[in-house]
Amino acid sequence: MARPASQHPTDGELEILRVLWNRGPSPLGDVCESLRRGRDVATTTVATMLRVMLDKGLVRRKREGRGYRWSAVVTHAAAAESMVAKLVDGIFDGSAQRLVAHLVQGGQLSADELAELRTLIGSSANNISRKVAKARRE
Repeated sequence: MARPASQHPTDGELEILRVLWNRGPSPLGDVCESLRRGRDVATTTVATMLRVMLDKGLVRRKREGRGYRWSAVVTHAAAAESMVAKLVDGIFDGSAQRLVAHLVQGGQLSADELAELRTLIGSSANNISRKVAKARRE
């Protein structure tokens, strides 16, 4: 029995989305041209993938001449948020802390990235403290 289609983009769909995020709305030929800078792809394969992505709500198309101009519906930020949530739920049992610990302990973050993470954590903690103080006053 076939599994239901995921609303998350596949690796190939992410490649196409990256092209559309970088180039903006583009005809099929331009999408293929951009993808071919990294690897050989058939135009028919890209066209099929775009139709699947249209059904998933990841892209939209607008008639232009004899073809279509394709554009991303989902933003980079929304795709990242969705895929990170899937990763956290599926691999780290819903714990974002375990994901961050994995990245830190695995040595996958540079010193600059660790410093930025510390700043983000400090900023978030300050925002939470202010919200709690405000709620207590109300």
